[in-house]
Amino acid sequence: MGSEGEVIVSARPNWRERDRCGVCRRRSPGFDLGEGRRRWRALDLGTTFAFVEAEAPRVTCRRYGVVVCAVPWARHDSRFTRAFEDQVAWLAVNTSKTAVAELMRVAWRSVGTILERVAAEAVRDVDRLDGLRRIGIDEISHRKGQRYLTVVVDHHTGRLVWAAPGRDRKTVLAFFDALGEERCKQIELVSADMASWISGPIAERLPDAVRCVDPFHVVMLATEALDDVRREVWNEARRQGNLELARELKGARFAVWKNPENLTDGQQAKLATIQQTNAKLYRAYLLKEQLRQIYRLPAAAAERLLERWLAWARRCRLPSFVKLARTITEQRNGILAAIAHGLSNARIEQVNTQIRLIARRAFGFHSPQALIALAMLKLADLCPPLPR
Repeated sequence: MGSEGEVIVSARPNWRERDRCGVCRRRSPGFDLGEGRRRWRALDLGTTFAFVEAEAPRVTCRRYGVVVCAVPWARHDSRFTRAFEDQVAWLAVNTSKTAVAELMRVAWRSVGTILERVAAEAVRDVDRLDGLRRIGIDEISHRKGQRYLTVVVDHHTGRLVWAAPGRDRKTVLAFFDALGEERCKQIELVSADMASWISGPIAERLPDAVRCVDPFHVVMLATEALDDVRREVWNEARRQGNLELARELKGARFAVWKNPENLTDGQQAKLATIQQTNAKLYRAYLLKEQLRQIYRLPAAAAERLLERWLAWARRCRLPSFVKLARTITEQRNGILAAIAHGLSNARIEQVNTQIRLIARRAFGFHSPQALIALAMLKLADLCPPLPR
């Protein structure tokens, strides 16, 4: 028993586990006795704290230099036993980080560092990048101030396979570096939005892969172009002093935004009024809806409809849709590939939603690495079981 009533268990590794590097676990020559005896926090005995105490000598590893010897009951560079960290990780995956910290009686930051260690070991033991054929790449904002993560999802399993802080070309190239040249050649399809920081590295590193432009982002661009027209017409009505028309246009936002099958009776009446009184806005609405229809047709019919839509958009005399036509012309192959292969970013958006839920449930993280670690444990099926 310790001075404060804690239980202290004295331990030492058996001869097979002695004199091994704490990082790579290779047997290495001894260096010194370290800083004396060390304690590791173990699972509580009811409400009583428990610790494992042992000597902590150091060895000279050929790869990592002078490091503390490995012990079988704890991970390297940890103040907790392996069973303690596994239980914290399991609880963090299934409940809030605040509850975990209170239940296990550890500091808020300690939960994050424990998750990083457990996830790092799980990732090291499992090759998540093996056998990838269809992947999706996207970004997610995880914190205020333009803090982003780039995430990669396997379309076949729906699992998160890679994530890193950042939203730029360098981050995407880091994923392809981790994937390796041989496995890059095995990638067949990649779904993504139209961002150049994603499409550029894909063209360079995956020359044989087909890039599929996410349908949601295409329709979103059309909706934004429609809203530009609505605001332009609204501002024009205000300049001319036609306040009644301006009020009607402001109230028509959802009537022109929503899909026709989801309109209420009032919104249908509003749309009918726009058809009769404002040809410019109704033309923009029809352009948005016709673009949506290409995703409801077989590939050959969709290609013909897209060509007709581009011809109409180029001569529609609506600057926002003329600009959109140029963008879609540049992305034409990727749009048609998404239709032909039925591929979208839906799986990635599902993963992104769960990552947001993880961050919200934990009330944020001090580092993106802790968030990535918890996301990997939960969304890549790497969570350890509860200690037995």
